[in-house]
Amino acid sequence: MAHPFPTATDPRPTETFPVVQRTGIRLFRRVTRTYQQVFGGIGRRGLFFRDIVRAIGTEFATYGSETVRQMKGIGVDSLPLTIIVAAFLGGVTAFQSFYQLFAGVEYSVLGLLVRGSIVLELGPLLTALVLTGRVGARMTAEIGTMRVTEQIDALETLAFDPIAFLAVPRFLAALLMFPLLTIFANFTSIVMAGVTLMLATPVTSDDYIIGLRLSFAPFQVIYGLIKATFFGGAVAFVCAYEGYVSGSGAEGVGRSTARAVVFASVAILVLDAIIAAALAPYITG
Repeated sequence: MAHPFPTATDPRPTETFPVVQRTGIRLFRRVTRTYQQVFGGIGRRGLFFRDIVRAIGTEFATYGSETVRQMKGIGVDSLPLTIIVAAFLGGVTAFQSFYQLFAGVEYSVLGLLVRGSIVLELGPLLTALVLTGRVGARMTAEIGTMRVTEQIDALETLAFDPIAFLAVPRFLAALLMFPLLTIFANFTSIVMAGVTLMLATPVTSDDYIIGLRLSFAPFQVIYGLIKATFFGGAVAFVCAYEGYVSGSGAEGVGRSTARAVVFASVAILVLDAIIAAALAPYITG
């Protein structure tokens, strides 16, 4: 006699159980599938990250030249977009800060507000989110297309490690170029904020510069670059993985690309909160 309640490995269809049990059985099986999918996905991503770390220790010639090419694609080619976004970010931040002041507050505090907002938070965060759409989507589409057209299978057939050739260069390039792009973004935003304040408000250059120097600590810059480094690693890892396991056909690549952008954006926000909670006490000057 069959057991009246299902188990995790019970092959019987839900419709074979008594009617009064089916709702509970459907819920049980849905929760079980969700549990397996979540922890299975975590495990697969953990193994993929292990393979990336292992592949970094292989011969440098395997990924060296490709890393340089990816640095150009991620960093140099993204510089115009980064500067444009950072310029508007600086102008908007300046206006928002100025019109929230109340009577009696010295204008020099604007430099402090702009510097803190951009260097500590907005610069690294918005730069990473913008690059996720431009760089991350391209990573996933490139690797996903190689999976669909069986180019990755060909690399494996030739005993050539595809992770060392595809994932490692993008991962290393993102770790290096995201902080550099963040430096350009921070500089552009701060300069544009100062120009905006001096042209559109009564704030003088002396007021702004005094505020920039107020309570400054070198670790504040390092803090932003630490964020950018983690954001770059997260974007490259998530997007490379989603491309590597992409489904068949153009539809599969499209789904993987959309999923990669969403997961990478969420990863950036989660890392932002974690790093802020861990390092925020050390940023005061």
